[in-house]
Order: sequence, then structure tokens, then C-alpha cells
Amino acid sequence: MVVETVDQAETRTRLRRIREAGVDGSMIRIDTLCGRLGLPTTYRLSRFVTDPAPGAGDEHPDH
Repeated sequence: MVVETVDQAETRTRLRRIREAGVDGSMIRIDTLCGRLGLPTTYRLSRFVTDPAPGAGDEHPDH
């Protein structure tokens, strides 16, 4: 995950920076977690990793 924020403008700024750095747009994921019952809407910006580092994912052996 690159960033998780309630600020939509920050999400757009981070996304622009990632694209300017040459990251392929198909490798970027944007999730909008809709706020309910007093929780704010949250924006999550992630970058897909095709070859995780050794040991990555060890904390979840059931996956």
C-alpha cells in the first residue's frame, strides 16, 4: 500500500507522482472505502507487486 487517507486531494497528488515516476497505470489500484455511521470515506492507493520480496506474506500462512 502506498497511502491510505481521508483526503481525496492527497490521493490524487500521490497518484500523479506515481505516474510521473513511470509506473504503469495498470499496476495501480485505488480503493474507496465508503464511510458510514460517522466514519469518513477513506481512499487507499496501492501498487501491485509482481515479485514479492523473500519472506513476504509469511505473517499469513493460511493464504
